[in-house]
Amino acid sequence: MKYQELSPATVALVAGAGLEVSDIVAQVTAALDEDLAYGPDVTTAATVPADQRVVAAVAARERGVLAGLPVALVAFDLVMGAGQWRLLDHRVDGTVLNPGDDALRLEAPTRGLLTAERTALNFLGHLSGVATVTAAWAAEVAPARVRDTRKTIPGLRVLDKYAVRCGGGVNHRMGLGDAALIKDNHVAAAGSVGAAISAVQARAPSIPLEVECDSAAQVSEAIASGADLILLDNMTVDQMRDCVVLGRSSGRPVRFEASGGLTLDSAAAVAGTGVDFVAVGALTHSAPVLDLGLDVLRVVDPSVGSSGD
Repeated sequence: MKYQELSPATVALVAGAGLEVSDIVAQVTAALDEDLAYGPDVTTAATVPADQRVVAAVAARERGVLAGLPVALVAFDLVMGAGQWRLLDHRVDGTVLNPGDDALRLEAPTRGLLTAERTALNFLGHLSGVATVTAAWAAEVAPARVRDTRKTIPGLRVLDKYAVRCGGGVNHRMGLGDAALIKDNHVAAAGSVGAAISAVQARAPSIPLEVECDSAAQVSEAIASGADLILLDNMTVDQMRDCVVLGRSSGRPVRFEASGGLTLDSAAAVAGTGVDFVAVGALTHSAPVLDLGLDVLRVVDPSVGSSGD
């Protein structure tokens, strides 16, 4: 299938969300290609008149936080073409939807809409699910901030992390080169926490550095070695609290992040230790899809013309 150009309005929405238009087009194109790899949409072609147009809505079937609307619009543009369909109304990403609330409403050719439907809903449902889980964590750990990890769906990291922001979370590093995270295997390879910190500071002095510690002794060593951000890995609440006190009494501006084995039920207690961040891989690797559905509201009567229904 030959895909169409994006409308200026869609380009503006994607860019306004802080996303690269070319990246999103590539991801949506790949998803559409999966659906169309075996030929055109035979069911739609057989059952829908070629000139039929409809007014339809994507609505929430459960409560959640919307994320991914610009991505869905890219899918509609690529399939139907800018100017062949129009957006009648929409909510912005980050909006809380209740059951029955419309995420968006549009008028479009039925064939193109049904061809793009599943791709648009796949992105919307997944990203809204990530945003919804993130919002639940953000509420529990305030005033600490919840952060994501690199445990994202391959190929969707930029969008997964965008959805985390929509839910009120904070992004950790995007990849292996924009920040350093010294973990237990790095410490083992370098010989000690201090040696690992010194090696990273010598190799890449300008990038942010975080070091994972699993004991108070390692935290003390990390502080003495100049670490400004320390990941408290798989510690109890009492151990985390003691480490935070250790950092606060050091006279250095040390920040702490909790990680490992965290649950939403224990989130408030973890945040109560005084940590600045709570790292949660489940935001992206285990978020359930938010149930959103597309429903045709009415067929447009061409003798009357379209209207913003």
